[in-house]
Amino acid sequence: MKKLNIREDQHLDDPTKPMEKHQKTAWDKVYTPINIEFTKKYPGIVSHELIKWKYQRYVQDYFGTIAAVNGNVCRLLYYLDKNSLTDNIIAVYTSDQGFYLNEHSCFDKWFIYNESFKTLLLTRWPNQIKSCITEEEMVQNLDFAQTFLEIAGVQAPDDMQEKSLTPLLKGQKESWDRDAVYYHYYEYLSSKHDVKRHYGTIKNYKFIYFCYNIDECELYGRKKDPQEVLNAFNDPKYSDVVERNETKIKRDMQEV
Repeated sequence: MKKLNIREDQHLDDPTKPMEKHQKTAWDKVYTPINIEFTKKYPGIVSHELIKWKYQRYVQDYFGTIAAVNGNVCRLLYYLDKNSLTDNIIAVYTSDQGFYLNEHSCFDKWFIYNESFKTLLLTRWPNQIKSCITEEEMVQNLDFAQTFLEIAGVQAPDDMQEKSLTPLLKGQKESWDRDAVYYHYYEYLSSKHDVKRHYGTIKNYKFIYFCYNIDECELYGRKKDPQEVLNAFNDPKYSDVVERNETKIKRDMQEV
């Protein structure tokens, strides 16, 4: 697959346009001094240096956001403990898609590659989940509704897809039988992201089909190539794997 040419001005859109007055004031308090310092320090900055500077600002803001989220998750859990609410509340923290910081020459999200495909999920359920454990099974945000309904003792409607996560949360891994998941990105935002429509199936291998006007495929071994940089789709050694995944992805699309 060809790398995408990202416009240099893609992050120059004014982020303050949708802000309310008090939000704009808080924003200006932080960023006005930064802008003034930049103007004084780099009066004649050239294009490639400007790109480096913007990337550094981008990364610093991103990690600052992550630190703020971590701190506030801790504050919330502390509040529950302090007010004797812990035993009656299941705390779940998750997010939208993951994020690229130049992996695969990408920023933002959208692609099926691992950095964007994987999503954070933290759960605290006192007297049910053992503390400080990590589960590597494939789960999806589509599972959340069934999970919450089961915990609340409510029968999920028959037409709901996916399954409850309670077996994994309670350590009953033998009751969990999902071994693969399906992904489909269908919105081509040509004016902002240049991310072409694509879908894929993920099991031991990640099989990706960039469809519509591209018609290209990629195949990555999830254990042998965790960084997903060696496309094995055209490698004759993987022809059987490709054939199995082509069949599987059609079945996945019908089921979903």
